[in-house]
Amino acid sequence: MAKQNVAEQFVDILVRAGVQRLYGVVGDSLNPVVDAVRRNSAIDWIQVRHEEVAAFAAGAEAQISGKLAACAGSCGPGNLHLINGLYDAHRSMAPVLALASHIPSSEIGLGYFQETHPDQLFRECSHYCELISSPQQMPRLLQTAIQHAVGRGGVSVVSLPGDLAGRPAPEKSIEHALVTTRPTVRPGDSEIDRLARMIDDADRVTLFCGSGTAGAHAEVMQFAERIKSPVGHALRGKEWIQYDNPYDVGMSGLLGYGAAYEATHECDLLILLGTDFPYNAFLPDDVKIAQVDVRPEHLGRRSKLDLAVWGDVRETLRCLTPRVRAKTNRRFLDKMLKKHADALEGVVRAYTRRVDKHVPIHPEYVAAVLDELADENAVFTVDTGMCNVWAARYISPNGRRRIIGSFSHGSMANALPQAIGAQFIDRGRQVVSMSGDGGFTMLMGDFLTLVQYDLPVKVVLFNNSSLSMVELEMLVAGLPSFGTTNRNPDFAAIARAAGAYGVRVEKPKHLAGALKDAFKHDGPALVDVVTDPNALSIPPKIRADMVTGFALSASKIVLDGGVGRMAQMARSNLRNVPRP
Repeated sequence: MAKQNVAEQFVDILVRAGVQRLYGVVGDSLNPVVDAVRRNSAIDWIQVRHEEVAAFAAGAEAQISGKLAACAGSCGPGNLHLINGLYDAHRSMAPVLALASHIPSSEIGLGYFQETHPDQLFRECSHYCELISSPQQMPRLLQTAIQHAVGRGGVSVVSLPGDLAGRPAPEKSIEHALVTTRPTVRPGDSEIDRLARMIDDADRVTLFCGSGTAGAHAEVMQFAERIKSPVGHALRGKEWIQYDNPYDVGMSGLLGYGAAYEATHECDLLILLGTDFPYNAFLPDDVKIAQVDVRPEHLGRRSKLDLAVWGDVRETLRCLTPRVRAKTNRRFLDKMLKKHADALEGVVRAYTRRVDKHVPIHPEYVAAVLDELADENAVFTVDTGMCNVWAARYISPNGRRRIIGSFSHGSMANALPQAIGAQFIDRGRQVVSMSGDGGFTMLMGDFLTLVQYDLPVKVVLFNNSSLSMVELEMLVAGLPSFGTTNRNPDFAAIARAAGAYGVRVEKPKHLAGALKDAFKHDGPALVDVVTDPNALSIPPKIRADMVTGFALSASKIVLDGGVGRMAQMARSNLRNVPRP
């Protein structure tokens, strides 16, 4: 049997950890690893056009699959391009292993061509970031990196000089056992008992849920029923908690809608479940707050807590629910449900007024039609900016759909790269990239990756020829919009020239047919929808201190975007409210 080199051993360990693809761009110091991938049938090299796309794609694959994913960049500029996508993966708690290959080991520290120091550069966006300095070190170091990424949920970065990658691996290398799944964490009985007493003592309890409620939908619903609690959510909690939820009062925050804000401020006790909701201006400061989170560093960093509970949401509720007294008074819950339904119906009236005839097309209408036509198990990847607003308000989760975006890092250009990673997992599952024209053009080169691999991603392009969210930020600051206008081409023509399906839509009556045709197409497709740049959004509650770092507008010319099928669900929930 031929002797392995370090690169081959590196790739073998990735395969044993469950990695099926390595996203990246080939080049010099990375060549030994790419060649090792070529000769290993258990893993594929996915050639993208920009390393940032590689990192975003790996992060999306990890979020959809729940398993370790990997990306790679060559020395210096190559691996520097990974950094933005790695920040996003890390802040999304996606387990990603990044290989940052390095200049020749004998030249490190001597100002060599393309020299950077990846073991220092990536520290802020990773749980683990180290340089491999000898073949003997590699297996243990890579194992440690994998365990950090999987065990802590986030990014690990390994820097490997190209010359070391080509050297012989140690003859008697140990095959280490690898951690590839995360355990559950149960709080102690004392914390559970304290939380139960707080709930029993409160008349009005509200639950506010984040992405930490993934896999705990049934437990949250059972708990809410027992304590007669309205249930609100943050954006990252939407896909896990909004569907089949008779206690739903909407979403709080800068993209919020419904009665979530009122429910969190008019209660006696607010329980934060698996959320690191960043906008503390939307959280109350005059009610008791308890927080449950599996990551202890999240506890109390957004608001003053009366009780911090370290544990998984699902395990915590399984222990907690039998210990609290069942409440019988629904007055607070029913009041919030009615407020929620009324609030949604108010904005729906604005949304439905001749919107199917408005030119340029209202983006709300595009999102609503997309929600109706997309598959029940579709994956939506959502660009940062106004696409976040339309996805938050119109895309309806159902327990099978996924909605991912750069919701914590807030990067432009994430949707198309994330769609690449999501589609590689399952070519038969519908993947829809909700792209803004600004984000799409930033990394448009990787539309060619869809064509190269014949990935059937459907790009729905909200093309308003502007950076709308930035215009909102300027408006809030009292500044005239400047530098926000894009002179765009016919993107559908570009898609067709690249070898994909492309159609341009300028009138609402053509929208549904164009989307249906794109969805039927067996391959990559782009629907270029010319949308109204004046259709913007405001949250339901605004104070001056909520403005910083995000876009808000009190302008009366702004359409307060509708909420599609959520209004129907809210009114349906009211049917369950007992009548006097």
